[in-house]
Parts: sequence; structure tokens; C-alpha cells
Amino acid sequence: MFAPEELKREIERIRRENGFEVVPFVIEDVIYDESEGRLFIIGQDRADKSAIIGNSFVIGKLKEKLGVKQITVYSNLDLLLRKRELEKNMDLIEGTFLEFLIPLLKAELNYPPMRWPEIKNNGKALVFLSVYADALVGFARAFGLEPLKVGIRHSFPHLEYEPIEGTPREIFFPDEEKLLGIAEERDLRIIIADFSFGVKFAGDMALINPMRLLQIPHFRIKHIFGFRFPAYTHLDKRAALDFFLKLADDNLLEPTDGANLIWKAWKKGKGKVGI
Repeated sequence: MFAPEELKREIERIRRENGFEVVPFVIEDVIYDESEGRLFIIGQDRADKSAIIGNSFVIGKLKEKLGVKQITVYSNLDLLLRKRELEKNMDLIEGTFLEFLIPLLKAELNYPPMRWPEIKNNGKALVFLSVYADALVGFARAFGLEPLKVGIRHSFPHLEYEPIEGTPREIFFPDEEKLLGIAEERDLRIIIADFSFGVKFAGDMALINPMRLLQIPHFRIKHIFGFRFPAYTHLDKRAALDFFLKLADDNLLEPTDGANLIWKAWKKGKGKVGI
């Protein structure tokens, strides 16, 4: 439906007519998900991706011209790096009690487009409401797990959960030992939170960050589950800065999105930040 060469000519026209320099770029592949109205454009590398996006202006004009709901641009290099991480995570859980998650990782290996299998009846999990609270609950359900939600008191007022004691920093950097203790008390083997890793085993228990396990970046998280900051009084500026910089460094957050999130956290957050 959409040929790479035709899209290339259209992007060059938009750049030229709107005062952007016409720079060389390569489109390696085009994938159209008709059911969702989403067009995926795969550039050769990150320079191609930047040329295609054109500071969001070019891609906005292209979406308007083509009449699609959404356009997502990737570089082939980013997709290859992502597949490497997914394969590592599959190796980590193969042969363990988390093996039921392998179909989801296999589905993500074939992304785009998104085609998650339905997974059911895998018991319960402790979900600690950290930065991506809405997504963590959504991921638990997508994993076929019943989420037992706990969180720092008043941190996410739009969600129902059991409050536990803790500091605002823990919302960005969860206390693993504390959560392992809570899960053990409740006879739960799986803990889901915004950990700094995809999956880690502690004896017969597992700690999971679905965003990192499945290598799903911020812009997709926001599209699938939405995103809300924790309450103003629980937004630790220093922790937010460290958290979002690490996400950007790990290629799970676009630099422009990262700058926007850090700015919002800076305005809303409590406490001093030393740079």
C-alpha cells in the first residue's frame, strides 16, 4: 500500500516546501498495520530516522497527507539492538517458572506491528506502583497475573492500592529487599515494579520490570497504557532526573521525550537537585 520510494519522495517534498534542508536518507522497509491504522517506517540508521521525522513536523505533515492514524519511525539498527536484548531475556527465563512469558517476548521479536498473544491464569503478582504505575498494572494483566497493588501512601491517588511505608525516591528506585519481604509474607513469587533491570531471580522469587523485559520504550508505553506522574508531593527531582536519564541511555526513551519529562518533573518535584 505504501512503497518506500513513494514515501521517500513525499518526505523530500514536505521538507523542501517547508524550508527544511533536503538531506539524503534511506527507507529500508515500510509496514502498515491496517487494523490499527498505524504506519511503521524503518530507516537504515538513526541519521535516517532523524531525517524522516524532521523534528516531528515532517512526520506530522506526512500523516496528514496519507490519512493514517499514527506513524512510527524506527532505525533498523535500533530494532536489531532491541532484538538482541529480547533474546537475552528469553534465555534468562527459559526453563524457569516465568517460561509462560516467552510467547510475549517472541511476539515482540516480530514487532512491528504489535501482536500480543492472550495469556491467562498464571496466578497473582505483587505490583509496586512506581513510575509507570498504570502500565505495571496493565502488564500484570497482560501476563495473565492478578495484580495485588501496593504503593507509597498518596503517591498515585487515581489508583486503588494498599499503602506501605517508604520514601518518594523508592517510586523511581524500588527497594528490592522490602518488596521481597512483602511478597514472601503473602506467598507470592512474582514482583512487578520499575526496577533497573528486566528480570532478576532471588531464590524461588522473581522481580520483573516489564518495560525492560519486553524492551518497550516510553512512547509505546504511553500509547498502550497511558502515563501519569506520581503525586506532586511524591515527585523526587533528583530521582526523576536519574531515572529518565538512565532510560534514555538504555534507548527506552527518546531524548526529546526525556527532556520534556525531566522538565515536568523539575517543575512539579520536591527538594533540591545538585548538578
